[in-house]
Amino acid sequence: MGSDTLQSVRQDVVACRRCPRLVEYRERIAQERKREFRTETYWGKPVPGFGDPAARLVGVGLAPAAHGSNRTGRVFTGDRSAAFLVRALFDAGFASQPTSERRNDGLSYRDFYLTAAVRCAPPDNRPRPDERANCATFLEREFRLLTNARAFLAFGGFAWEATLDTAARLSDRPRPHVAFSHGAAAAFGPGKPVVYASYHPSPQNTNTGKLTRPMLVELLRRVRASYA
Repeated sequence: MGSDTLQSVRQDVVACRRCPRLVEYRERIAQERKREFRTETYWGKPVPGFGDPAARLVGVGLAPAAHGSNRTGRVFTGDRSAAFLVRALFDAGFASQPTSERRNDGLSYRDFYLTAAVRCAPPDNRPRPDERANCATFLEREFRLLTNARAFLAFGGFAWEATLDTAARLSDRPRPHVAFSHGAAAAFGPGKPVVYASYHPSPQNTNTGKLTRPMLVELLRRVRASYA
Protein backbone atom coordinates (compact mmCIF):
# COMPACT_ATOMS: atom_id res chain seq x y z
CA MET A 1 0.00 0.00 0.00
CA GLY A 2 3.04 2.25 0.05
CA SER A 3 2.38 3.47 -3.49
CA ASP A 4 -1.35 3.98 -2.91
CA THR A 5 -2.84 7.33 -3.98
CA LEU A 6 -6.24 8.99 -3.85
CA GLN A 7 -6.37 8.63 -7.62
CA SER A 8 -5.84 4.87 -7.39
CA VAL A 9 -8.57 4.65 -4.73
CA ARG A 10 -10.85 6.57 -7.08
CA GLN A 11 -10.12 4.16 -9.93
CA ASP A 12 -10.71 1.12 -7.73
CA VAL A 13 -13.99 2.56 -6.40
CA VAL A 14 -15.37 3.28 -9.86
CA ALA A 15 -14.43 -0.21 -11.10
CA CYS A 16 -15.89 -2.06 -8.09
CA ARG A 17 -18.60 -4.71 -8.59
CA ARG A 18 -18.37 -6.52 -5.25
CA CYS A 19 -22.03 -6.19 -4.24
CA PRO A 20 -24.44 -7.80 -6.75
CA ARG A 21 -27.54 -6.19 -5.21
CA LEU A 22 -26.06 -2.70 -5.43
CA VAL A 23 -24.65 -3.22 -8.93
CA GLU A 24 -28.08 -4.33 -10.18
CA TYR A 25 -29.87 -1.43 -8.49
CA ARG A 26 -27.51 1.39 -9.48
CA GLU A 27 -27.43 0.24 -13.12
CA ARG A 28 -31.19 -0.28 -13.32
CA ILE A 29 -31.86 3.19 -11.93
CA ALA A 30 -29.40 4.63 -14.44
CA GLN A 31 -31.40 3.04 -17.27
CA GLU A 32 -34.90 3.80 -15.96
CA ARG A 33 -34.09 7.36 -14.82
CA LYS A 34 -36.39 9.77 -13.03
CA ARG A 35 -38.90 11.66 -15.17
CA GLU A 36 -37.30 15.06 -14.53
CA PHE A 37 -33.88 13.68 -15.56
CA ARG A 38 -35.02 11.46 -18.44
CA THR A 39 -32.83 13.31 -20.99
CA GLU A 40 -29.68 12.95 -18.88
CA THR A 41 -27.07 10.21 -18.95
CA TYR A 42 -26.72 8.77 -15.45
CA TRP A 43 -23.33 7.95 -13.95
CA GLY A 44 -24.62 4.58 -12.71
CA LYS A 45 -21.31 3.51 -11.10
CA PRO A 46 -19.78 3.68 -7.62
CA VAL A 47 -19.05 7.26 -6.52
CA PRO A 48 -15.54 8.17 -5.30
CA GLY A 49 -14.58 10.79 -2.74
CA PHE A 50 -14.01 14.39 -3.74
CA GLY A 51 -12.19 17.37 -2.28
CA ASP A 52 -8.92 18.80 -0.99
CA PRO A 53 -6.22 16.11 -0.60
CA ALA A 54 -4.59 18.29 2.07
CA ALA A 55 -7.85 18.64 4.02
CA ARG A 56 -7.84 18.77 7.80
CA LEU A 57 -11.58 18.01 7.93
CA VAL A 58 -13.01 14.89 6.26
CA GLY A 59 -16.78 14.49 5.88
CA VAL A 60 -18.37 11.05 5.58
CA GLY A 61 -21.89 10.46 4.26
CA LEU A 62 -24.02 7.34 4.04
CA ALA A 63 -24.16 6.42 0.34
CA PRO A 64 -25.02 7.97 -3.04
CA ALA A 65 -28.65 8.91 -3.68
CA ALA A 66 -30.27 7.08 -6.58
CA HIS A 67 -31.02 10.27 -8.52
CA GLY A 68 -28.34 12.43 -6.90
CA SER A 69 -24.77 11.14 -6.90
CA ASN A 70 -25.75 8.00 -8.82
CA ARG A 71 -26.88 10.37 -11.56
CA THR A 72 -24.16 13.02 -11.38
CA GLY A 73 -21.13 10.91 -10.39
CA ARG A 74 -19.96 13.21 -7.59
CA VAL A 75 -20.58 12.72 -3.90
CA PHE A 76 -23.38 14.92 -2.48
CA THR A 77 -24.26 16.43 -5.86
CA GLY A 78 -27.57 16.99 -7.57
CA ASP A 79 -30.19 16.45 -4.86
CA ARG A 80 -31.73 18.28 -1.89
CA SER A 81 -29.31 16.81 0.65
CA ALA A 82 -26.43 18.11 -1.45
CA ALA A 83 -28.02 21.55 -1.78
CA PHE A 84 -28.37 21.84 2.00
CA LEU A 85 -24.92 20.51 2.85
CA VAL A 86 -22.93 22.47 0.28
CA ARG A 87 -24.66 25.74 1.19
CA ALA A 88 -23.63 25.15 4.81
CA LEU A 89 -20.07 24.28 3.73
CA PHE A 90 -19.97 27.51 1.70
CA ASP A 91 -21.26 29.56 4.65
CA ALA A 92 -18.58 28.01 6.87
CA GLY A 93 -15.81 28.75 4.35
CA PHE A 94 -15.11 25.22 3.09
CA ALA A 95 -16.76 25.38 -0.36
CA SER A 96 -15.96 27.65 -3.30
CA GLN A 97 -19.65 28.07 -4.18
CA PRO A 98 -23.02 27.44 -2.49
CA THR A 99 -24.32 24.87 -5.00
CA SER A 100 -23.42 21.33 -6.06
CA GLU A 101 -25.49 20.41 -9.10
CA ARG A 102 -23.26 18.44 -11.48
CA ARG A 103 -19.69 17.31 -12.07
CA ASN A 104 -17.47 20.03 -13.49
CA ASP A 105 -19.74 22.82 -12.22
CA GLY A 106 -16.75 24.62 -10.71
CA LEU A 107 -17.23 23.47 -7.12
CA SER A 108 -14.08 22.91 -5.10
CA TYR A 109 -13.47 22.36 -1.40
CA ARG A 110 -10.86 24.10 0.74
CA ASP A 111 -9.48 22.17 3.71
CA PHE A 112 -12.33 19.67 3.27
CA TYR A 113 -12.66 16.24 1.68
CA LEU A 114 -16.02 14.51 1.26
CA THR A 115 -16.61 10.78 0.93
CA ALA A 116 -19.09 8.08 1.95
CA ALA A 117 -19.29 4.84 3.88
CA VAL A 118 -20.88 3.01 0.91
CA ARG A 119 -20.12 4.01 -2.69
CA CYS A 120 -23.15 2.67 -4.59
CA ALA A 121 -26.77 3.83 -4.31
CA PRO A 122 -28.65 1.27 -2.16
CA PRO A 123 -32.36 0.43 -2.41
CA ASP A 124 -34.36 2.53 0.07
CA ASN A 125 -31.07 4.20 1.15
CA ARG A 126 -30.37 1.12 3.29
CA PRO A 127 -27.06 -0.66 2.66
CA ARG A 128 -26.67 -4.10 4.23
CA PRO A 129 -23.90 -4.84 6.74
CA ASP A 130 -22.01 -6.97 4.20
CA GLU A 131 -22.15 -4.11 1.69
CA ARG A 132 -20.72 -1.68 4.23
CA ALA A 133 -17.99 -4.22 4.97
CA ASN A 134 -17.16 -4.53 1.26
CA CYS A 135 -16.69 -0.75 1.06
CA ALA A 136 -14.70 -0.44 4.29
CA THR A 137 -11.36 -0.88 2.55
CA PHE A 138 -11.98 2.22 0.42
CA LEU A 139 -12.73 4.38 3.46
CA GLU A 140 -9.68 3.03 5.26
CA ARG A 141 -7.41 3.75 2.30
CA GLU A 142 -8.73 7.31 2.03
CA PHE A 143 -8.23 7.93 5.74
CA ARG A 144 -4.66 6.65 5.50
CA LEU A 145 -3.91 8.88 2.52
CA LEU A 146 -5.49 12.02 4.00
CA THR A 147 -2.53 12.54 6.27
CA ASN A 148 -3.42 16.12 7.26
CA ALA A 149 -6.80 15.07 8.68
CA ARG A 150 -7.43 16.42 12.17
CA ALA A 151 -11.16 15.63 12.35
CA PHE A 152 -13.77 13.41 10.73
CA LEU A 153 -17.40 14.55 10.53
CA ALA A 154 -19.96 11.79 10.04
CA PHE A 155 -23.32 12.74 8.57
CA GLY A 156 -25.89 10.42 10.12
CA GLY A 157 -25.78 7.36 12.32
CA PHE A 158 -24.73 4.91 9.61
CA ALA A 159 -21.70 7.04 8.68
CA TRP A 160 -20.94 7.55 12.39
CA GLU A 161 -20.63 3.79 12.92
CA ALA A 162 -18.48 3.32 9.80
CA THR A 163 -16.22 6.24 10.65
CA LEU A 164 -15.70 5.13 14.25
CA ASP A 165 -14.88 1.59 13.15
CA THR A 166 -12.36 2.83 10.57
CA ALA A 167 -10.75 5.36 12.91
CA ALA A 168 -10.39 2.68 15.59
CA ARG A 169 -8.65 0.29 13.19
CA LEU A 170 -6.23 2.97 12.02
CA SER A 171 -5.44 4.26 15.49
CA ASP A 172 -5.05 0.75 16.93
CA ARG A 173 -7.12 1.87 19.92
CA PRO A 174 -10.43 0.69 21.35
CA ARG A 175 -13.46 2.33 19.84
CA PRO A 176 -14.87 4.96 22.26
CA HIS A 177 -18.33 4.28 23.64
CA VAL A 178 -19.98 7.49 22.43
CA ALA A 179 -23.60 7.42 21.29
CA PHE A 180 -24.60 9.16 18.08
CA SER A 181 -26.11 12.61 18.46
CA HIS A 182 -25.69 15.91 16.67
CA GLY A 183 -22.42 17.43 17.89
CA ALA A 184 -21.16 14.25 19.56
CA ALA A 185 -17.38 13.80 19.57
CA ALA A 186 -15.23 10.69 20.00
CA ALA A 187 -11.50 11.05 20.69
CA PHE A 188 -8.85 8.42 19.99
CA GLY A 189 -5.96 9.96 21.92
CA PRO A 190 -3.30 12.64 21.43
CA GLY A 191 -2.42 13.32 17.81
CA LYS A 192 -5.33 11.29 16.43
CA PRO A 193 -8.26 12.83 14.52
CA VAL A 194 -11.44 13.33 16.52
CA VAL A 195 -14.67 11.93 15.09
CA TYR A 196 -17.66 14.30 15.23
CA ALA A 197 -21.30 13.59 14.41
CA SER A 198 -23.97 15.56 12.57
CA TYR A 199 -27.51 14.71 11.69
CA HIS A 200 -27.69 13.75 8.03
CA PRO A 201 -28.70 16.68 5.78
CA SER A 202 -31.58 14.71 4.25
CA PRO A 203 -34.98 16.31 3.64
CA GLN A 204 -36.33 14.04 6.37
CA ASN A 205 -34.24 16.03 8.85
CA THR A 206 -34.05 19.44 7.21
CA ASN A 207 -37.74 19.75 6.30
CA THR A 208 -38.75 18.97 9.89
CA GLY A 209 -36.25 21.36 11.46
CA LYS A 210 -34.34 18.57 13.17
CA LEU A 211 -31.30 19.93 11.35
CA THR A 212 -31.15 23.60 10.37
CA ARG A 213 -28.45 25.31 8.37
CA PRO A 214 -27.34 27.46 11.35
CA MET A 215 -26.96 24.26 13.38
CA LEU A 216 -24.72 22.69 10.76
CA VAL A 217 -22.70 25.86 10.12
CA GLU A 218 -22.11 26.26 13.85
CA LEU A 219 -20.92 22.66 14.10
CA LEU A 220 -18.60 23.04 11.12
CA ARG A 221 -17.08 26.15 12.68
CA ARG A 222 -16.74 24.45 16.07
CA VAL A 223 -14.95 21.49 14.53
CA ARG A 224 -12.56 23.74 12.62
CA ALA A 225 -11.84 25.76 15.77
CA SER A 226 -10.90 22.52 17.57
CA TYR A 227 -7.86 21.98 15.34
CA ALA A 228 -7.08 25.42 13.92
